[in-house]
Amino acid sequence: MFLHSVNLWNLAFYALMVFMATLGLWDVFFGFEENKCSMSYMFEYPEYQKIELPKKLAKRYPAYELYLYGEGSYAEEHKVLPLTGIPVLFLPGNAGSYKQVRSIGSIALRKAEDIDFKYHFDFFSVNFNGELVALYGGSLQKQTKFVHECIKTILKLYKGQEFAPKSVAIIGHSMGGLVARALLTLKNFKQDLINLLITQATPHVAPVMPLDRFITDFYMTVNNYWILNARHINLTTLSVAGGFRDYQVRSGLTFLPKLSDHTSALSVVSSAVPKTWASTDHLSIVWCKQLQLTTIRAFFDLIDADTKQITQNPKKKLSVLNHHFIRHPAKHFEENPSIISDLTGTSMWVPVKVSKWTYVAYNESDKIYFTFPLANHRKIYTHVYCQSTMLDTNSWIFGCINSTSMCRQGVDLSWKAELLPTIKSLTLRLQDYPSLSHLVVYVPSIHGSKFVVDCEFFKKETRSIQLPVTHLFSFGLSSRKVILNTSGLFYNIELLNFGQIYQAFKISVVSKCSAVKEEITSIYKLHIPWSYEDSLTIAQVPSTTEISVKLHIAQPENDSHVALLKMYTSSDCQYEVTVKTSFSQILGQVIA
Repeated sequence: MFLHSVNLWNLAFYALMVFMATLGLWDVFFGFEENKCSMSYMFEYPEYQKIELPKKLAKRYPAYELYLYGEGSYAEEHKVLPLTGIPVLFLPGNAGSYKQVRSIGSIALRKAEDIDFKYHFDFFSVNFNGELVALYGGSLQKQTKFVHECIKTILKLYKGQEFAPKSVAIIGHSMGGLVARALLTLKNFKQDLINLLITQATPHVAPVMPLDRFITDFYMTVNNYWILNARHINLTTLSVAGGFRDYQVRSGLTFLPKLSDHTSALSVVSSAVPKTWASTDHLSIVWCKQLQLTTIRAFFDLIDADTKQITQNPKKKLSVLNHHFIRHPAKHFEENPSIISDLTGTSMWVPVKVSKWTYVAYNESDKIYFTFPLANHRKIYTHVYCQSTMLDTNSWIFGCINSTSMCRQGVDLSWKAELLPTIKSLTLRLQDYPSLSHLVVYVPSIHGSKFVVDCEFFKKETRSIQLPVTHLFSFGLSSRKVILNTSGLFYNIELLNFGQIYQAFKISVVSKCSAVKEEITSIYKLHIPWSYEDSLTIAQVPSTTEISVKLHIAQPENDSHVALLKMYTSSDCQYEVTVKTSFSQILGQVIA
């Protein structure tokens, strides 16, 4: 009888373990957002021109090949070498194909056509013969040495040209990104042969499946070299992760080690990338149209007008990558932007003295400058927030210094704004700008289009609301909530006690609106201050919206920042925010 009861308990225990594992696996493989990426298409038939390698090299690496991507007239013209563009080398990953270069290569070609080929990029791709290097690491060193030879071969194709390149940019997908980093470990490799490295869904920290010693030894060699030689590595590197849709390579593995000496490295999740704002799976990261457009915009902004090649200035490289991949101010990139702007011409100047203001612009015939005197507002409020639904790249908000009502020149504050899917917004702490006497919002003359501009002054404590997350073992049975009763446009919900990988929650945002005559959009942004892994949710209100809240990177021990739910709201709506533990997502986080 005793043995029978023990067996029943064991059976129940194992059944529970299997159920929990199944629940966790379901969350890993199916519990993520829908694919928001648009497919990238070729406008002309893609062609892959095989580059002839030196005989000794072809004999040493008979299974590997090098190709140049092209379409239409570009492909025909470049069958006759030498080349005249800017070389970029694509490295496929585990079981990857050299043909995966076509998405980014095609978009780069279209961009070059738009500017009449003032600049253009030549996209090369390596054929690793679909080797399964994530399962067997014995080929990784051979691939690395072959890539080194490919770089030297590519640069020879430009020999004798007026603006011949001395280095190449590399885009590495998955294990291809690790092979690119491994180039620096080769004895005879010169670091200045690479001017930029972008990796896509590359597991930099550790192998996904350490199945043999070749893989583990290769990882140890690469990572140890980058750590020990951090002071001497000046290679600008960007690692882009796919987010929770990529269950093959979890994003936590893609973050480059934060070395205080190596400041030229950035790591970001695709859901946080401006104008992309989407999680990608392991394969779609190479064809996701939004992400590839962002990458190509960055490449063209990296060009040095004097050399007609990618700039060698590391500061400019980081500025460009930050502009396109981290925080976009809704303006075209400028290396040295003009901080002071002229506010002249035939324009109306309209003073605004209220603390909350909305202007609907439609078929405006005159330019209007709305001026907000700050002296009285400073006595009552700590911050000002402005937003505009006009998503052009022109400057739209300025600060006047020691002015009475209007000023001929203003400080261009547009560079401090942030682009979001439906608005561009700016929040200023008034005490940081003691010399400003007026805030100026510019409304251009427009015909046939409509947009809305809002501004409001507020005290920080009225817009920062604390919401402690529920306990790990509450199993979703209990919840905590806050209600936003005031009619503000912006709120920060501080998610207290949230900072570990094994934590996972569901946040429900219920919006109720009064007298809504047209569609209203609200944006809910989960902001993780210790890593670039933000995610955005767009909601048409009134509605009930569910948001998954979990982390790729745990909060560092010495970091005191708080994760935020940034809410860009409508003043006509009331919002109720509820958080509760998601047990299935916790299991998914543990298994992943």
